[in-house]
Amino acid sequence: MKNYYITTPIYYPSDNLHIGHTYTTVAADTLKRYKKLMGYDVMLVTGSDEHGQKIQEKAKENGVSPKEYVDGIVKDIKELWAMLDISYDAFTRTTDIEHEKAVQKIFEKLYNKGDIYKSYYEGLYCTPCESFWTESQLVDGKCPDCGREVHKTKEEAYFFKLSKYRDDLIKLFEENPEFLQPESRKNEMLNNFLNAGLEDLCVSRTTFDWGVKVPFDDKHVVYVWLDALLCYLTALGYGTEDDEKFKKYWPCDVHLVGKEIVRFHTIIWPAVLMALDIELPKKVFGHGWILFENDKMSKSKGNVIYPEPIIELYGIDSFRYFLLREFSFGQDGSFSREKFLTRLNSDLANDLGNLVSRTVTMVEKYNYGLIPEALKSGEFDDELKELAINIPEKVEEHMDKLDFSGALEEIWKLIRRTNKYIDETTPWVLAKEGDSERLNTVLYNLCESLRITSILIRPFMERTSDEIRRQLGFSDKNISWDDGKVWGQISVGQKVNRGNPIFPRLDIKKELERLDEANSKLIEERNVKKGKQKGVETEVEENYITIDDFDKIELKVAEVLSAEKHPNADKLLVLQLKVGEETRQVVSGIRKYYSPEDLVGKKVVLVSNLKPVKLRGVESYGMVLAAEKDGVLTLVSTLEDIPSGATIS
Repeated sequence: MKNYYITTPIYYPSDNLHIGHTYTTVAADTLKRYKKLMGYDVMLVTGSDEHGQKIQEKAKENGVSPKEYVDGIVKDIKELWAMLDISYDAFTRTTDIEHEKAVQKIFEKLYNKGDIYKSYYEGLYCTPCESFWTESQLVDGKCPDCGREVHKTKEEAYFFKLSKYRDDLIKLFEENPEFLQPESRKNEMLNNFLNAGLEDLCVSRTTFDWGVKVPFDDKHVVYVWLDALLCYLTALGYGTEDDEKFKKYWPCDVHLVGKEIVRFHTIIWPAVLMALDIELPKKVFGHGWILFENDKMSKSKGNVIYPEPIIELYGIDSFRYFLLREFSFGQDGSFSREKFLTRLNSDLANDLGNLVSRTVTMVEKYNYGLIPEALKSGEFDDELKELAINIPEKVEEHMDKLDFSGALEEIWKLIRRTNKYIDETTPWVLAKEGDSERLNTVLYNLCESLRITSILIRPFMERTSDEIRRQLGFSDKNISWDDGKVWGQISVGQKVNRGNPIFPRLDIKKELERLDEANSKLIEERNVKKGKQKGVETEVEENYITIDDFDKIELKVAEVLSAEKHPNADKLLVLQLKVGEETRQVVSGIRKYYSPEDLVGKKVVLVSNLKPVKLRGVESYGMVLAAEKDGVLTLVSTLEDIPSGATIS
């Protein structure tokens, strides 16, 4: 049996993971399931990179120790992976004792070899990215990876002789065109880093102590990126007495990473492995970002979409399918709730769900729920069969290139063709005419096409695959990829078991509101949870603000000039407010309590210096205040009539 080793990035748990992080892990899990169906012995490693200055600062902000802080985040990560049916084989934490010991051994080995030396670092540092940069690498004076401010720092540090391996790295790229994919990433590494020359890499810090101690100089901790990259080795037991997995699975077949960390994985990582005389990984694939309305997701921008509400409302397989179908894996893609719900309706409800429901219902109606024998061939049969048995090979071609979207498109060609086959053969007409032999053949072909479909979608949507097979009457889950390359394996007389629609159609307008509410609720719950983590003493104090806090809020009287229903949301009104000489547009969730015509001329209290936001596509410049209890809501106003624009203090 062939072995196959896949890794995700070692995630940095400074906060809860969002859809962008989920994307990589779902892709890795899908690749693992596909390779297992192909007969491989697969090892999938993921983990968490828990050291560094940013984590230490975050923990301090939350009033807990760094280990307590990351323990909570890691718990949430593992729960999310369980929710997504991620079947990883090892979850490596950089705070694991065995990992820390192995990192110390590796660091000392590189030091003794002369590839690590002590000196001083003076340069530009980005704390969120835990990265050092030269002046020429900055973009508009800021970190080229995250766009945040950098600051000058000088400290004693150990350095890895990265410059020593520049020629070997250039040779690696030139002689191994498949090493880094897609092609554009390779050109970026060569042009922006290697051809421009490499400086030696700072691999220790002294300005904080949350990290793996340098074994022979404990005022230094190992630089987090070196620490994290070594997880790919230590997860297999490298550097420990039990290194059988390392001998079995290394070299890694593919490191799946986001494009922002390609440099670490294709320049720093190979150089470290060269220094250790370890065989290099076969491939690094740097996928694109999932953006939100063409902007990178960020908590500071308020545009983070979390996967949990989507999964809870629409199921794991719907979410997995959308991630891998909607976006080309090597490129950026823009996420929107509308796109997600529309694709659920078109691909899953209309195409796949409808096909399963129609097929099983007709077998029940026309043949007592038993899969009939194919006795009478006819027009369209050969075309369906030929397409079905040729699709697996085309899917393989796409999967070998990690083109998940292309693979799913090939599978959906079979699904759409099978739906068309129903319309072409008109089983209901055959039943009416009494042509039972032809009708039975059509029903058999439909069931057989669904059997093959259930195998092809299995790496992407295992629960859906199981449900299709259950409705077709299968109980055995011992399935191989090659079973999908042969026509005619479904047993005559097998009893189908019709169930509920596997993907019911959705009212997109209503579902958009449900998704918004669920995502907001999750964010609120997590904020409360973080507040509790700070401890009882600070929890009481958090109920109070100072006069300085209050002075930051600008409250003004505003007069409602007009109000209208939000075009895309049933609970929102769009208000035009007069604030002194200024007119403001504010979106407010009061439609349930007020009709637009009731509000015109009313005086309300406006938070006028609130950061503008888009609510369901409409700009809102402020917030009107309201009081609510037991389902009754009233807008806040003043006792006396006072001109609009008046300041409330």
